[in-house]
Amino acid sequence: MKIYTKTGDKGETSLFGGKRVPKDDLRIEAYGTVDELNSVLGMCRSMNPAREIDEILDEIQHDLFTLGADLATPLDSNRSDLKRIKGTDVARLEKHIDRIDPTLEPLKNFILPGGNQSAALLHFSRTVCRRAERCMVRLAREKQVGEEPLTYLNRLSDLLFILARSVNALTKTTETKWVP
Repeated sequence: MKIYTKTGDKGETSLFGGKRVPKDDLRIEAYGTVDELNSVLGMCRSMNPAREIDEILDEIQHDLFTLGADLATPLDSNRSDLKRIKGTDVARLEKHIDRIDPTLEPLKNFILPGGNQSAALLHFSRTVCRRAERCMVRLAREKQVGEEPLTYLNRLSDLLFILARSVNALTKTTETKWVP
């Protein structure tokens, strides 16, 4: 199978189901940003985080492929074989947050994104996640995307924040408080 198809040479691409759209379509922007987030999480995993964090990131990367396919397939598509993001995926993220957050020192101030390299990348992934969420909000104004994908990204950014804090705590890296 060749990696290039030449079908996108004029600035269009296909959604699942075959419909052609411009490459700057909001749907493409949304799932492209989800793909970018997935790549950043791959960078996070390359930093060899603690086993538990790596396992969570692995789950998330798989979810993000599901989310990308979900976004690339309009809700009115006849594809019954497509797995979509569900409420159970959101609940899994919440379980991770609820398990890890109590192990961290309670926040009394805003903190600056950073810490060690792994935590800083997780903070960066959180900002990419927020951008993906904003893209999806714009898309949802024009097309139906369902509630779960938006909720998933919102909860994921919270989890990525918690994971960044957890990495700093595990490595005894001090978090820098924001001083207004």
